[in-house]
Amino acid sequence: MKVLLVNGSPHSKGCTFTALEQVAGQLGKAGIDTETMHIGNKAIRGCIDCRKCAQTGYCIFTDDPVNEAIDKLKAADGLVVGSPVYYAGPNATVCAFMDRVFFLKSAPYAFKPACAIASARRAGTVATWDRLNKYFGIARMPIVSSQYWNGIHGNKAEEAREDLEGMQTMRTLGDNMAWLLKCIEAGRNAGINPPQCEPAIYTNFIR
Repeated sequence: MKVLLVNGSPHSKGCTFTALEQVAGQLGKAGIDTETMHIGNKAIRGCIDCRKCAQTGYCIFTDDPVNEAIDKLKAADGLVVGSPVYYAGPNATVCAFMDRVFFLKSAPYAFKPACAIASARRAGTVATWDRLNKYFGIARMPIVSSQYWNGIHGNKAEEAREDLEGMQTMRTLGDNMAWLLKCIEAGRNAGINPPQCEPAIYTNFIR
């Protein structure tokens, strides 16, 4: 089994990485491989709603990491997305990335456990965590919980490591994801398959 970890911070070894590292460490102890994809230092444009991806499964823009991430997520068994807090929410790079990875092409991700983590100097982690969880909820991905909301605090990696409760929250998150992945694998081996999806029904508020 393998989990894809996405580092949405522009700093490759900053606070977000420090949190992801704790999660990855616990997954490794459980025998689960991880791969970290650093996208926070890339120029990632927003979705333009062209809907071409509904036909191909890939974004029409090929000059950033989005299509690479789509392939990695299809191959992975789980997903962890980490974002720094900018103005009480995820940074723009993470939002643009998630919009284009998920919009009209999330069916292959269904039933893969996922979770979000947020790092902040002081506040905004809960709003960031809530925003990112919505991608997983609409994609039928089980959202992995921890012992508290998935946030750490610090302005630098060294400070984040001093947030002992935050670091423990990340380790618990890794343990819980490993447990859920193994439960899903055991169920699959026992012949318990994911539920069949009904044809989607779309209703508009204004006709």
